[in-house]
Amino acid sequence: MVIDKETGRTPLSAAERMDLHDRKMGVEPIRPTARQAPAEPAAAIVEAAPPPQRNPPRPPNDRMAAAVAEMNRKQPWSQQAKATAPPQPARIPQRQQPQSQTGGRKTIVTGKWWDAKGPRTIELGPKGQTELTGGFMALVFGLVIAAIIAFFVEPLLLFVGAFILFRFGGNFLGPIGAGIIDKAIAQKG
Repeated sequence: MVIDKETGRTPLSAAERMDLHDRKMGVEPIRPTARQAPAEPAAAIVEAAPPPQRNPPRPPNDRMAAAVAEMNRKQPWSQQAKATAPPQPARIPQRQQPQSQTGGRKTIVTGKWWDAKGPRTIELGPKGQTELTGGFMALVFGLVIAAIIAFFVEPLLLFVGAFILFRFGGNFLGPIGAGIIDKAIAQKG
């Protein structure tokens, strides 16, 4: 508790000080009007009739009762439902079953743009995958280094090289890619 040493009383709160300031400035507080107690209801209103029903109740329907009973009998969460139907994988029937990659073998479909003999489907073992990854990573890093050098020497060469790559890239990248893929296929294992 805070006590003023000069007056010996507690100081005004912030709300009280703001109220004093507003009154000095000529602003009167806006306060809600006091509520009046509701008048006593008249004796005639006390004997009010029950409110009328909007729609009369319908007679019971046997078909509805049978449908509700049938719905209550079906309980997909019960243990019996799990035992009667073995779980089936969620699969579209027109699609092929996914091929399991047993033994670390991987199936790859090549594209015509980067494989001159493509498109073709090949299956590679672990050594073939390593060879394929290594060959294409060397090709990508070589192109990145060439792009960086072209950027520093003459930036216009970078744009010319990109145009040539997109326009004629299949003609010279296709044989390089086919060679890399053939080396990967030749790897045993």
